[in-house]
Amino acid sequence: MFLSDRQAKIVEIARSAGRVLVDDLAEQFAVTPQTIRKDLNDLCNGRLLTRIHGGATFPTGTENVRYDARRQIAASEKQAIGLAAAKLIPNSSSLFINIGTTTEAVGEALIDHRDLMVVTNNINVANTLRLIDHIDVVIAGGVVRQSDGGIVGEAAVDFIRQFKVDYAVIGASAIDPDGAIFDYDFREVKVAQAIIANARHVILVADSTKFERTAPVRIGQISQVHTFITDRCEFPEFRDVCRENGVSLIETDR
Repeated sequence: MFLSDRQAKIVEIARSAGRVLVDDLAEQFAVTPQTIRKDLNDLCNGRLLTRIHGGATFPTGTENVRYDARRQIAASEKQAIGLAAAKLIPNSSSLFINIGTTTEAVGEALIDHRDLMVVTNNINVANTLRLIDHIDVVIAGGVVRQSDGGIVGEAAVDFIRQFKVDYAVIGASAIDPDGAIFDYDFREVKVAQAIIANARHVILVADSTKFERTAPVRIGQISQVHTFITDRCEFPEFRDVCRENGVSLIETDR
């Protein structure tokens, strides 16, 4: 789904305010209510927003936003997060990279590294890095999720458990200020938990919109992570949890 400048701004407004109304948006953008309704219908069809009477809300709950739409949310922030994560990973190291649009940004930022072994359950990461001569890619077996190319299921979990790597790069769909980390798919969460358990240094990458969302399945706690990279964190409670548990908090916007 391609977003126009106006549609991208509508999503940002909804993300900040929680909801948007047709009449308010029509006045703000100096267009007709019919134009705004079409924008909202397009955004809701792409699962970027959820339609309500007279407007739309930013999605929360049990259903994730579609993959192509997720790639466009906070895209520049994800790129900066990817670059920051790549700086922490030295040449000649081994690492896991799991499913997610932010973890894919990390994969894209690793193309100039040398002598890496990357173990992944993300077909998109594998396709990016398999073309690089000095990076070996090992891909998990299991069920390929059609929506985003993620490989999930017990076969993927068993595969991950065969390794003990230097670094793990994981993502999340939602983060609570108390430090709990969540996702939507139970099968994906089981793989993420196996990745955390089999890496010496765990890097969580997630943009700040994840503090504004909820998801139903718990991955774990921030205390299980060594480094958390985001664009910004505006929750003092979460900062305290990171500090108390020795988690390095990196904010790319600061």
